Amino acid sequence: MRLILLGPPGAGKGTQAQILVEKFNIPQLSTGDMLRAAVRAQTDIGKKAKAVMDAGELVSDAIVNAIVAERIDQDDCAQGFILDGYPRTLAQADAVEAMLSERDLTLDAVVELVVDDKALVGRIVKRAEDARAAGQPVRKDDNPDVFEERLREYYKKTAPLTGYYYAKGKLRTVDGMASIEDVTRQIEKILAE
Repeated sequence: MRLILLGPPGAGKGTQAQILVEKFNIPQLSTGDMLRAAVRAQTDIGKKAKAVMDAGELVSDAIVNAIVAERIDQDDCAQGFILDGYPRTLAQADAVEAMLSERDLTLDAVVELVVDDKALVGRIVKRAEDARAAGQPVRKDDNPDVFEERLREYYKKTAPLTGYYYAKGKLRTVDGMASIEDVTRQIEKILAE
């Protein structure tokens, strides 16, 4: 199974990805994790990424795409994977299509977690409060001002992917405001089709 989870920050993509990882025994591919792993492993792409990051710049689509392509060739991805936080742009979505096509693979589904933006702000404030109460560090993006900026960025760059995948017949939507268990059930129903 090859799956993309879409939705704004705080929609629950990471939570659902972890549940699906355990249920289907396929990896969750996070570009941040992949970049750090490539840098640690000192792969050619990892060295390029490190040079860019050390210079304080954003890693280019070309580097991110190459890291994803390298990662999906690893043995643990043979039965599938979940892309979380990638693709973020239409150019990256085209790159995903190309890399899968080169391997005679296709996406099984793109699942969008549809959420209410105002409720999301409440959700991240609660997440920060829960972390503080548990004595855990609070994520720097669990600040309403930072979060709202991330939300604007999502709608500017990533939201157009819903139309892209809808046109390809791959987009399925779930109510991301439902309970974690209900969202999981909705996703599992989609995957069973």
